[in-house]
Amino acid sequence: MSDTVLFLKDASIFQGENLVLSDVSVSVEKGEFVYLIGKTGTGKSSFMKTLYGDLPLQKGEGEIVGYDLATLKENDIPFLRRKLGVVFQDFKLLNDRTVHDNLNFVLTATGWKDKPAIESKINEVLAKVGMKTKSFKYPYQLSGGEQQRVAIARALLNDPELILADEPTGNLDPQTSVEVMEVLREINKNGNTILMATHDYALLLKYPSKTLKCDENQIFEVVQKTV
Repeated sequence: MSDTVLFLKDASIFQGENLVLSDVSVSVEKGEFVYLIGKTGTGKSSFMKTLYGDLPLQKGEGEIVGYDLATLKENDIPFLRRKLGVVFQDFKLLNDRTVHDNLNFVLTATGWKDKPAIESKINEVLAKVGMKTKSFKYPYQLSGGEQQRVAIARALLNDPELILADEPTGNLDPQTSVEVMEVLREINKNGNTILMATHDYALLLKYPSKTLKCDENQIFEVVQKTV
């Protein structure tokens, strides 16, 4: 199973005492681009939170980038998150520092010490998302689409085995959504595995790919019709 980066079997996802999803059995292979769709309130975010350790996996089997979700300990979570890149709907950038310093903060917080290596990595990830010329700007000086590109760059810093994108186009207009999607697709073509939660069905039509759907407390794979 060395090429499986995410694997759940007969898993139940809880939010507190409430059962959100039951009997979840899914797998994501290295290099795949997978959508997670479903109406608001069907459990997409709870599923994502379980994957990055915000919610415990209380029942069933689960493994993500080599970590067993059922036995995940509190002090394992920072190490798990270094192997994941997480992109949020609301960017979560620090407004009091520049784009460069947002990325520098993450690298130093995750143990990077070599200054030239840090600079090289920051330049590399900003180039990947087309933001190299904006590194001196503050987040509030950028458009929503530009902020999301920086958030994607931040997710790439520690060469993650899997990128979890939770509604990354949710706050963006259709044209900007397409631009951000192009960035994600390009990153995927370069070998990054991506699981993206979305309810933007226009993107699914424009960029068809493997799709998982949350509905009636279940997750199942949707077979897309080819036109």
